Amino acid sequence: MVKHVILWTLKEELNETQKEEIKKGIKEGLEGLAGQIPGLIEIKVNIEGLESSNADLMLDSTFEDEAALKNYATHPSHVAVADGKVRPYTATRTCLDYIV
Repeated sequence: MVKHVILWTLKEELNETQKEEIKKGIKEGLEGLAGQIPGLIEIKVNIEGLESSNADLMLDSTFEDEAALKNYATHPSHVAVADGKVRPYTATRTCLDYIV
């Protein structure tokens, strides 16, 4: 299995109300991919970080193998969520993929 973990920070020009709505939209969009993409075992988005955090939200997902992760990256359902709900609002993205 392969873990795919991403941390994002949202753009600074967004106010707190906007950030909360955007985080909810990202969570709903990404978690909504469950059952749609072959090889995607589990997908969770955490939007409730503690004050000590220096990221706004985290994706924690599990795939059958590296090929499934590569397929996810280009799958039309994922691309639609990434282009519509994530990329327009994020300033930074940090990713760690590893074998479990």
